[in-house]
Amino acid sequence: MNVPLWLWFAVIGLILLMLTFDLVAHRRAHVISVREAAIWSAVWVLMGVAFGGVVWLGYGAEFGQQYFAGYVIEKSLAVDNVFVWAIIFAFFGVPREFQHRVLFLGVLGALVFRGIFIAAGSAIIASAEWVLYLFAAFLIFTGYKMLKQRNEHIDPEKSRTLKLFRRYVPMTDAFYGQRLLIRRKGVLLATPLLAVLVMVEVTDIVFAVDSIPAIFAVTDEVFLVFTANAFAILGLRAMYFLLADLIHRFIYLKVGLSLVLVWVGIKMLLKVDVFYIPTAISLGVIITILAISIGASLLATRGEERRALPGPLTSPFRTATPEEFEDLQPLWGRKGVAAGTDSRDDT
Repeated sequence: MNVPLWLWFAVIGLILLMLTFDLVAHRRAHVISVREAAIWSAVWVLMGVAFGGVVWLGYGAEFGQQYFAGYVIEKSLAVDNVFVWAIIFAFFGVPREFQHRVLFLGVLGALVFRGIFIAAGSAIIASAEWVLYLFAAFLIFTGYKMLKQRNEHIDPEKSRTLKLFRRYVPMTDAFYGQRLLIRRKGVLLATPLLAVLVMVEVTDIVFAVDSIPAIFAVTDEVFLVFTANAFAILGLRAMYFLLADLIHRFIYLKVGLSLVLVWVGIKMLLKVDVFYIPTAISLGVIITILAISIGASLLATRGEERRALPGPLTSPFRTATPEEFEDLQPLWGRKGVAAGTDSRDDT
């Protein structure tokens, strides 16, 4: 697959343009409604599918199918991210109007880190093809582990990331709008929102360890690996606001995801020396597994309403008062009183 440099720049430019548009559209903190989340989800999915269509027309059916197989894998594994984010937000008691900014920055970081992981993975595979055996074994083991621990959930209180953050980073006990950092009495302090962002970023890095090898099982093309990842990740924020209150209904999804990981692990293992499973068959198997697990989940939980995850009985963090906003000092530059309470939406 011969991808000219200008196409790389064009795709990256499109991603940055859409991220900028999204940031401008959500520059003011507000609660994302289900309708708004559904519209944005449709926009991101249409973009991902449209790009796959361009690949199909420009490079042929095989590469088009490889892109869609990677996109479906990344999109489905990303649902697990949504569940973890919901648990983290509930634990910290993050007001819903501040969640989008955290996820925007989290997705931005995820794109950077995954780009690094993809480049490193591609270089490793190119120099030592036997690494594919390790990737395949890792995927099969991860799928088995996910199936075995399907009813277990992350506990933010026991998170090593949070413990290290609390130990080494001075933090306030209140949310200051969408700010991540504040300066008070000459001291630079993190807000709880920065701790949330760090946890979101770290969990995505952990998930990337599973998802990057998984997509290499269906395509060796770095361009397809990156674009499938990027377009799947771009829609995560909207997906979160659409599905966060429905996670209790996807009771069999982890079973489906574990089987997908095992399947792509077997596919990678076979393609090294034994037999190459056609991409169309692989894509069909992945879609079938996911469709059955999602359909069975929704059927088993039919009649249940949307509901948010229960948070702590008493919120661990409060919202800063107007007086506390008035006492803030500029983060950088000369000391002085911050301008007005309109700065509550600043980061």
